[in-house]
Order: sequence, then C-alpha cells, then structure tokens
Amino acid sequence: MSDVRGREGGAPGGGTGGAAAGRGAGDAQGAARPRGPFAGGHGFGRPAEKPKDFKKSFRRLLGYLKPRLAPLAIVFGMAALSTLFSILSPKILGNATTILFDGVMSKLHHIPGAHIDFAAILHIVVVLIALYLASALFSYIQQFVMAGVAQRTVYDMRRDVSDKLSRLPLAFFDSRTHGEIMSRVTNDIDNIASSLQQSLTQIITSVITILGVLVMMLTISPLLTLITAVVLPLSLGVTRIIMPRSQGYFTRQWANLGELNGHVEEMFGGHVIVKAFGHERQAIARFTELNERLYDASWKAQFISGLMFPFMNFINNLGYVAVSVVGGMMVIHRAIQIGDVQAFIQYSRQFTMPIAQTANIANVLQSTIASAERVFELLDESEEEPDSADARTIAAPRGAVSFDRVSFRYKEEIPLIEEMNLRITPGRTVAIVGPTGAGKTTLVNLLMRFYEVRSGAITVDEIGIRDLRRGSLRRLFGMVLQDTWLFHGTIRENIGYGRLGASEEEIRKAAGAAHADHFIRTLPEGYETVLNEEASNISQGQRQLLTIARAVLADPAILILDEATSSVDTRTEALIQKAMVALMQGRTSFVIAHRLSTIRDADLILVMNEGSIVETGTHKELLERRGFYAELYNSQFTGAAALS
Repeated sequence: MSDVRGREGGAPGGGTGGAAAGRGAGDAQGAARPRGPFAGGHGFGRPAEKPKDFKKSFRRLLGYLKPRLAPLAIVFGMAALSTLFSILSPKILGNATTILFDGVMSKLHHIPGAHIDFAAILHIVVVLIALYLASALFSYIQQFVMAGVAQRTVYDMRRDVSDKLSRLPLAFFDSRTHGEIMSRVTNDIDNIASSLQQSLTQIITSVITILGVLVMMLTISPLLTLITAVVLPLSLGVTRIIMPRSQGYFTRQWANLGELNGHVEEMFGGHVIVKAFGHERQAIARFTELNERLYDASWKAQFISGLMFPFMNFINNLGYVAVSVVGGMMVIHRAIQIGDVQAFIQYSRQFTMPIAQTANIANVLQSTIASAERVFELLDESEEEPDSADARTIAAPRGAVSFDRVSFRYKEEIPLIEEMNLRITPGRTVAIVGPTGAGKTTLVNLLMRFYEVRSGAITVDEIGIRDLRRGSLRRLFGMVLQDTWLFHGTIRENIGYGRLGASEEEIRKAAGAAHADHFIRTLPEGYETVLNEEASNISQGQRQLLTIARAVLADPAILILDEATSSVDTRTEALIQKAMVALMQGRTSFVIAHRLSTIRDADLILVMNEGSIVETGTHKELLERRGFYAELYNSQFTGAAALS
C-alpha cells in the first residue's frame, strides 16, 4: 500500500506539507547542541519546558516504573550504600592525617618514645581502599540495574506508542506535521530514558549526600558547620542571579540554531533553483544574518553561564579560608584534631555540589515530565473505531461499490459531501474529475475507511464497509499515487512490498508489466540497488514506475490511480497507459485525473464540484452536454492556446 494521503480535498491542516515541515523540525532538533558549562542534555542551558499538569503526568510515569519496583529497590539500596561509604572516607582519612601529624609533632618536641604509627596508617589505608572499592562496586551495580530499568521502561513506552500509532485515524496525521509526531516518538522518549538513567539516581545520591555530610560536619564541629551554612546562601544567590539570564540566551541560541539549520537545509535542498534564479547573494546574506544572531546569542550564553563556576568557586574558597582559619585556631587550642579540619574541608566541598545538582535536577525533572506529558497526550488521542466482534471478510471480491446517501465533512460547520448516491458495477473504470478541493481524494479516503462517513453507508459487494475488518477491506485495494512512497531498501524489496512472500519471478514480471524492468537492469546492482531514505538516487519517473510495479504485484480487486502517470515522460506515459489498461481488465478502477485527456476511455466519469457529483457519463456524452465537464476539458486547450 502506498502513501494514502491525497493532494487536495484533504483534512484541514493538511498532510501534504507535513513531510517538509516535519523534516525541518526534526533536523533542527537533531542538530548540534549548544555547549557550555551548563548547556547540553541536562544542564542549566537547556530551556526548561514546564508540564501542564505535573502531578498527573508524574503519577502516570510512575505507573510505567511500578512493574520494576524490585530492581528500583536494589538501585536505591546500592546508591545509598555507595554514597554512605564515600561519605565515611574523609573522616577515616582525617584520622590518618591526625596520626601522622601527632607523630611528627611529638618528634619535633623530642617527646620520649615519639614515633609515627605507620602500622595504624597502613590499616587506615587498607580500610579506605576497601571502602572506595565497595563504593565503586555498589555504584556499578546501581548503574547497571538502573540502565535495565530505564531502557525497559522506555521500551514499554515505545511499544505502546507504536501500537497507538497503528490505531490512530488518518485525520490525526493530517492535522499534525511529521516532525511533531516524530519528536514525541523519539526526542521525548529519549529525554525520559536519559533522565531516568541519570537524574533518578542523582536525586537519591544528592539527598543522602546532603544529609550524610551534614551529620558528619555537625559531629566534627557545629561552629565550622555554621560558617559553611553562612556561605551556602551566597552560592545559591549567585546561581539564582546567573541561571535565568543564561537560560534566556540559551533559549535564543537554540531557536536561532534551529532557524539557521532550516535555512541551510532549504538552500542546499533547492540549490539548483537558487542558482538558476541567481539568488546566491540573497541566500548568503540571509545566512550571514542568521549566523550573526546565533553568534550573538551563543557567546552571551556561554559567557554568562561560564561566570557560574568562577563566582561559585570564589565564594566556596572564601568558605574554605574561613574554615581553615577558624579550624587552625581550634587545633591550636586543641578543640579539634587537624585531621578533622581536613575532613571538614572535604565535606564542605561535598556539601555544595549535591545542592547545585539538586537545583539542576529540579529543572531536568520539569523537562522530563513535560516530555512524558507529550507522550501521554499522544497515547490519549482518539483511536479509529474498532472493528465489531462479528466483522466479516470478503473471500472472493467482485469489486461492486455503492455510496448510499453519504455525507461527510472535515469541520462540522463546513459541509463537503452531502447525500451522495453512487452505484458502480464490478470491472468498470470510473474516472473522478473536478477542480482542486472538489472532494475527489476524500471520496477515495471514505471508501477505504481512512475517514468515517457522517451519515449514509458505503458498501463493497453489498456488504457495508463498517461490517468488514479494516485490514480485509484495505487489502481489496491497490493504490498508485502521484506522491510516490518508497522506503530505504532494495528495489526488489520495494516492489515486493505489494505482496509479502512474492517470488523473484513474480517481482520481475510485475516490473516488466510496469515497464520498469529495463531501467532496473541498467542500474549497477539491478534489483538489489538500495534506495536511500527519499529514493533520490533514482528519478521521479523511475520512482513512479516502481510504485506501479508494486500495485501490479499486489493484484488487487479494486485499483485506485491518483494521477499515476503525471511524473513520467510522454513515451513512458503511453507505455504505462497500455499496462494500466491490461491491469484494469476485470477490476473495478477509480482514476483521479487532472489531465482530462488521460481518462477519455473510462466507462464512467464522475464530475465533482464542492463535494457533490454534478455530472456523470462517458467522455463523449459529457462533452455533448456542454456542461461543467466540457468547460473543464476545453479550458485545458484554451489555456494552452493563450500561452502559445
């Protein structure tokens, strides 16, 4: 099945521009990230997107974590043990310093029997090594288990999103750009994965570190703890002053980067047209303007965020000086051991870092829940009406189609198709013509149940399409559209997409019937030639031939041809027309045409205007009536004469 979206008569918001818009959005988001001390994945530089309902989305995200409570308990336990062991280390190391200091001072004062107790120091070193190894081991286990939890959680989310996308109606995709959907499926879920992997364990370790270090500092010296507590608000004040300013510039940087990427993509994608019309200077001037704006925002963002560390280090160093001076005086008065002063300085360093991390994590958590909320919005979208329990299939389809008083509108206040009646007997070729927006493609979308009719009924072989399984209904149709869709893979695989399990001989026979076999054989790898993501390594006409070959291979009961030969040259079009005549023999065929000269031999022509069938008949009959069809047909030649 090829791309089902029509070029006109589509849903408001249109799917046709989605590919381009989506590609631009995706590229902008996938571009190089701005860097700086707090830029990047989880830094302050990332613009924090706030969720609409934090509590609801947070509880729902916890629902995905609920099946993994046991591994999470292991993660929390390992994180706590790893952190506790690292907290104990400075105090024990301080004891070694005290022993060494006391031994040296005893020798300097020539105290009898004075010596340095190296045995005790060695014992402390062994204990420290054991603590550090245990801390590293617990940290490794924590990261290993948490990686499994995070990836399994987002695996479930991706599975749910994939299942959901398969159940969403075409109206959903028509009203959103591809880039917006892809952003939720990839970027938002990746953001959740990285946040679960990093931020969740950081929250645990930061909280335990703050509490544990605070307890250790108080046990060493309440006075020194008070000095550290006085310095702390200064550090937080600097953070509160610098962060909002740097975030504003980082937001501008990301916006300018996306705009610059979009311009570059657009110019390189259409570089032939740019050169043909001599717009190189305008393109370069626009690039220079965007580049200057990006430069201005980037250096300000990097500079201001770069001030964070120097200021915080300066304030922290003031605290270290105060602790060292007061601690030294306390050592002189034997109110504290020198090793405890050393340990306290290490604790004071450990104390400020998790506080800054916690502030950062709060920002990241907002972004994570916002991403989760966007994913949940997708999962909550209205789905296609499910098949009924007794839905039927058509084992031997004949291709009879009827519309009985069918009405449909995209917007409730704007009527499109009203009370349409139509009877098509099996094997007939029906051409649908009319001006842009008349409802031609909408008619086909209703027939395949991509949209549900507002009232009335559509039947295939006298069975209502609502009573048929969707999969069974859509397998009755083969489609060839003007907007070709081919995937990244070999030519053989793209043709074989029409019927899974088709043999090599059947694929080659279908290519021959579509007059594609010759050009395929001229390619270096023949049928094994790999098409890139947009199949741009073959021409537009060749792409169309492959989609026709795919439809030939599918061997459907009903054919839908939407301006299928418009992208090929005149000679190839004539060959394809012959192939189509042979293909349409014995099949009901719907041909949507803009060039009316291509449907003169149709058994029936439906002339549509503003959602209604205004005329029906053969080409000859409609010309003799001198009505709307005759005006459309003759306007082609009038326009050509006016241009000549």
